[in-house]
Amino acid sequence: MTGPRSNRRQFLAFGGALTIAGLLPDYASARQAPFEQWVESFRARALKRGVSDATYRRVMRGLKPDTTVYALDRAQPEFSEEIWQYLNRRVSDWRIQAGQERRRQHAALLTRIEREYGVDRDTLLGLWGMESAFGDVMDNRKVMRPIFPALAALAWGEPRRRRYWEQELLNALVIVERGWANPDQMVGSWAGAMGHTQWMPEVWLNIGIDFDGDGRANPFTIPDALAGTARYLVQRGKYRRGEPWGVEVRLPAKFNHRYADRKTVRKLDAWRKMGIVTADGRPFPKLASARLWSPAANGPAFLLGQNFFAVRSYNPSFNYALAIVHLGDRVRGAGAFVQSFPGGERALSLSEIQEVQRRLTALGFDTGGSDGRVGNMTMRAVRDFQAKAGLSRTDGYAGLEVLGRLRKGL
Repeated sequence: MTGPRSNRRQFLAFGGALTIAGLLPDYASARQAPFEQWVESFRARALKRGVSDATYRRVMRGLKPDTTVYALDRAQPEFSEEIWQYLNRRVSDWRIQAGQERRRQHAALLTRIEREYGVDRDTLLGLWGMESAFGDVMDNRKVMRPIFPALAALAWGEPRRRRYWEQELLNALVIVERGWANPDQMVGSWAGAMGHTQWMPEVWLNIGIDFDGDGRANPFTIPDALAGTARYLVQRGKYRRGEPWGVEVRLPAKFNHRYADRKTVRKLDAWRKMGIVTADGRPFPKLASARLWSPAANGPAFLLGQNFFAVRSYNPSFNYALAIVHLGDRVRGAGAFVQSFPGGERALSLSEIQEVQRRLTALGFDTGGSDGRVGNMTMRAVRDFQAKAGLSRTDGYAGLEVLGRLRKGL
């Protein structure tokens, strides 16, 4: 997902609305007029972008700003995760199994996309699984909301990135003007990201494609969402047809870690001469060149090809990109990383996660269900249980320690 700090969207918010008490004065000081007056003054900007007066009235007349977005914009991440926790939670049994089912279900579509754009199907599946849990969260109103009240509130009252939010509101209005969606169909994250792969309006408008032939680009349909995302990876990420994302490697003893800077590009032969080998002992994949990344000392290291950075163009986090490409590999049938992260532990199985959720629910900690998918409700329930049980960590991570303690009870 990219937003003002990257070129697609950054803000899928899996937390519910937070209170804005104490934040409104900061925003109010930057406002030039009451919301209704601002809506009227913004009309000229919309008309200049080609939005008709009728469309503007249809969308903006009587609109109430969703001021809960201010707290979400200012909020710091609620949970802090080690990289192995981040990967375990996202490359979970639930996501792997769901991805394998989608792989079978949409095989013909994925073949067509691969043929037309050259983007590997498992990369797309990893990204789809990361962005919306294969569409599972799109109808969850604890996560998603109408985007026009949210974008209008940000464009009106958010002083730090007002120009960005104004442009995204205009982009959303143009989408309605083109007839690609009705305003009430445009539901997404608090920042305006929508659909299976969470497009911001700018991406919908400029990268979206009508892949199912219904006359409009639409991120809420699987063909358009996946094809548009493949187009994004090629056009903005410079994805290379036929290349892997990279490979897990093993570093030699006393390796100088200054070479693992994620920036320096070398040919594979140069990395080989430095004593680097693949972690599983197999031959190196066909990579034109690669950069070296060692996320944690004495843990897995990776040679990263251009397609890793194509995925990273979707969101600038290295952990995010690694989770996507690793999930794609697991969906295809590959195993876990050969090397372990220091201090890490194995991920709980699907049945173990479901057991954690059932036991937490029985103790009065609301996980939102026991489907085996760990979202923010489950993480909050785990954190509250950790605190009440007096565990050493209250990080919300559903791991072996939490499972073991739950089996003993409070």
